[in-house]
Amino acid sequence: MESELNVLLMAAISISVLHTLTGPDHYIPFIAIGKAKNWSLRRTIFWTVICGTGHVMSSVFLALGGVALGFSLNKLTWFEEVRGGWAAWALFLFGIVFLLIGIYQVYRNKKHKHFDVYDSGDVYVYEHKHGQGPVMPTERRKVTPWVMFIIFLLGPCEPMIPLLTYPAVMDSTYGIYLITGVFLFFTLLMMVMMVVLGHYGFKLIKTDFFEKYMTAIAGTTIDICGAGMIFLGW
Repeated sequence: MESELNVLLMAAISISVLHTLTGPDHYIPFIAIGKAKNWSLRRTIFWTVICGTGHVMSSVFLALGGVALGFSLNKLTWFEEVRGGWAAWALFLFGIVFLLIGIYQVYRNKKHKHFDVYDSGDVYVYEHKHGQGPVMPTERRKVTPWVMFIIFLLGPCEPMIPLLTYPAVMDSTYGIYLITGVFLFFTLLMMVMMVVLGHYGFKLIKTDFFEKYMTAIAGTTIDICGAGMIFLGW
């Protein structure tokens, strides 16, 4: 499944990079709390890596159900002949589901996290919707490094499910490890890069506008991969 694995790796890289860049909550909190607490850049990067790793590994844990299903199907003798086509169609349908969920989230104006830094140096996190009015102080929660870790641990990236299910169906443990490693590497790379830029006062093009479209974008990416495998022989 070398060609299919290459397609999945490109999807994993694309989703991890876009998921990080279009989500300000992946780097702004670390910049804010680092400056507020007068952390060194090394300590700021340390907590960025810790939280980012927790974020990706919770995504992997979420995908274990799909991985278990894939390995279970491989125990069926009749599945050997159809698993390639089945896995590609599953990937394609996963993409459609995530695309529809993303469109629904945009329509419903899904809540997302924001972080505020006070003159005292304290950092608070809260949720709100675009266009929503002021958030009451009682709805804000003080942020510490371990609170940040828990927030990232409980906020997995759902597109990891189909990305890891496909190699499981194809009986490729190597593919599972490779996709997980690539997704982790590029997620941490982008988080650290954005934190370092922010630490020194630089900022890339404003991308938080695309944050609410990320699920739909991820679904489209997965859908393109599945369609390519089914109809174009990727």
